[in-house]
Amino acid sequence: MRRLTILAALAMATVPAAAWAGSGITGVWATGSEGGKVEIYRCGSALCGKIVDASRLRANPDLRDLRNPDKSLRNRKLKGLVVLRGFKGGPTEWKGGPVYDPESGDGAATGYLTLRGDGKLEVKGCKAAIFCRTKVWTRAK
Repeated sequence: MRRLTILAALAMATVPAAAWAGSGITGVWATGSEGGKVEIYRCGSALCGKIVDASRLRANPDLRDLRNPDKSLRNRKLKGLVVLRGFKGGPTEWKGGPVYDPESGDGAATGYLTLRGDGKLEVKGCKAAIFCRTKVWTRAK
């Protein structure tokens, strides 16, 4: 029995962190700002992401998308707001878009998701090939 335990431990040590991320990138991720959490989930044949939590939302669950440059969208609730849409690829890199940041009201037509070897997720939004912004998310506990 002890030999089996040692073999299992050795096998686990050789598996990349990305493989231990459960079901790839689906699940809840901490965005690193304002206590934000985004759930990445399957939406048809692609992946999407929606806001599920933030410190401001805990204080006021009825917060709206007030920073959106499109005035007609400013009445949308932040909780449940889809901020990532149409990502395809895998197992460690996905491309899609649009990507939306409700903190700033900035959006990008094209986005990239990269699951790093350390288990963190790089979320990159690009307005043009050279105008990109990247944030690093960690899997929520």
